[in-house]
Amino acid sequence: MPYVNFKITTENGSPTKEQKEQIIKETTELLEKILNRSCKNAVIVIDEIPTDNYGFGGISITQKRAQS
Repeated sequence: MPYVNFKITTENGSPTKEQKEQIIKETTELLEKILNRSCKNAVIVIDEIPTDNYGFGGISITQKRAQS
């Protein structure tokens, strides 16, 4: 059974409920296409990460966005 984990920063109201539903649906369809088998039991997890909780280069994404 495939297990896919997405980690997405939450910014400006996204990802929306509809976007997450589309990610789940289309990821499952892609797995079925590539693996050439049913993936109805595939697990798709979307972790939403506030930009204050994610960083690189010594600063948070919130700080990096403010600099841009």
